Amino acid sequence: MSASPDKTNPITPAGLAALKARYDHLLGTERPEITEIVSWAAGNGDRSENGDYLYGRKRMREIDRELSYLSKVMKFAKVVDPCEQPDKSRVFFGATVTIADEDDEERTLTIVGDKEQDASAGRVGWSSPIARALRRAEVGDLRSVRLPGGEKEWEVVAICYPETSG
Repeated sequence: MSASPDKTNPITPAGLAALKARYDHLLGTERPEITEIVSWAAGNGDRSENGDYLYGRKRMREIDRELSYLSKVMKFAKVVDPCEQPDKSRVFFGATVTIADEDDEERTLTIVGDKEQDASAGRVGWSSPIARALRRAEVGDLRSVRLPGGEKEWEVVAICYPETSG
């Protein structure tokens, strides 16, 4: 889960907005609340057996760690707006792709940044095996993906991109 300058971290405008919202919430709301609790608990005497103090310090470390992580992710993120994709006939970052397997079972996926993926919502990360297999595919192309259960083949049925950001 590291963010490094040598790896491109594409992200949609909505994905970056979600990261910023989380960062702002942690910094502007949660951290000040925990700081207040820790300060109050510290004034209550013996800190070694003070649950509010111990929990507060632990939570503060977790918040600071997440703030640092989010800061790095945002620093190295490259915003790519899928609406601006010039070639909408092929699968690139931000595409929503409908694929069908050998049994004609269809599945719709949207290819997003790795930091905004959510398989249960049909959003797969750009560097996931299925996204890598689908890159540059056109409608009608067959693509194979090696999965833990073996190789699986899908046909690209439809490709679309959002009309506007968001």
